[in-house]
Amino acid sequence: MKHRTWPRASSSSPFSSFPFPTDTPSSSSAAKHTRFVRRCSHSHPPPLPAAPSDVGAGFSALPYDVMAKIAASFDDPTLKAASVVCRSWWEALRPLREAMMLLRWGKKFKHGSPRVKQNAEKALESFEKAAARGSALAMVDAGLMYWERGEKQRALDLFLKSAELGNHAAQCNLGISYLQAEPPKTEEAIKWLRKASVGGNARAQYQLALTLHRSCGTKSNMKEAARWYLKAAEGGYVRAMYNISLCYSFGDGLTHSNQLARKWMKRAADSGHSKAQYEHGLALFSEGDMMKAVVYLELATRAGERGASHVKNEALHRLSAASRDHAMHLADSWRALPSK
Repeated sequence: MKHRTWPRASSSSPFSSFPFPTDTPSSSSAAKHTRFVRRCSHSHPPPLPAAPSDVGAGFSALPYDVMAKIAASFDDPTLKAASVVCRSWWEALRPLREAMMLLRWGKKFKHGSPRVKQNAEKALESFEKAAARGSALAMVDAGLMYWERGEKQRALDLFLKSAELGNHAAQCNLGISYLQAEPPKTEEAIKWLRKASVGGNARAQYQLALTLHRSCGTKSNMKEAARWYLKAAEGGYVRAMYNISLCYSFGDGLTHSNQLARKWMKRAADSGHSKAQYEHGLALFSEGDMMKAVVYLELATRAGERGASHVKNEALHRLSAASRDHAMHLADSWRALPSK
């Protein structure tokens, strides 16, 4: 798919969702899961070690609603670990443990599995039940399904509730939703994107940088935009890799550096960004490295970059028949680096 140049909006789905395993568990892990389910549903928790007096006077005395808010965005391993800290935490986190099981079922119904038939209605029902038990993760998944159905206000309500509980994916989704509103709510969008960005969400970091880049007329805004592009690029976000390369190349918000511009352009190209493949191929062509130039230009051509074909053909004429065949073989066997 052809990648747009900066600072246009991303053409991919603007939403993100907390990753959640969907693989069918092995028999041994299934047995462990069954034991955990029984443990969660048991009316009394297993014997727990007594908390030291200094801990007991503090954390174990937290009100249940406070504990539920703190743990709303916990993933499964973290929730399990927190549940066995002390008896009061076990009781306080019971609804979230139930929500985690419902969330798993929702994922299975949404995506399907060898043993579970895909069913969007049951998926949404599971996500809603998990959300009602306080799971910020489930609120994101339910919100995504409502958004896809066109029920945007219901989606926004869920994103907002999850975002207020500290879920970074929800904060990112909420920020992007505000940018897409008519008219756009740019200040609110920046507020939530910044919260998600500080929390390490790479998509939010890219969207925040893009928003600052578009709206900036000041040097300080461009510096902040470049800083978030770099953060997102370091977090594996491909479009940010391309944009930070341009920042270094033009000295836009950062000190000019051909070396760093080249580094990030290659990384974006290796991660599948079509325009980066084209531009990196052009650089290789200008340096006389025809073999590598053909590979990147062929990849860019296949992705729809129109200008790449002419330069690729010119590079092919300068190679031997054996080298041409080898270059095309490399393009055929190329695989993008893992990225976000």
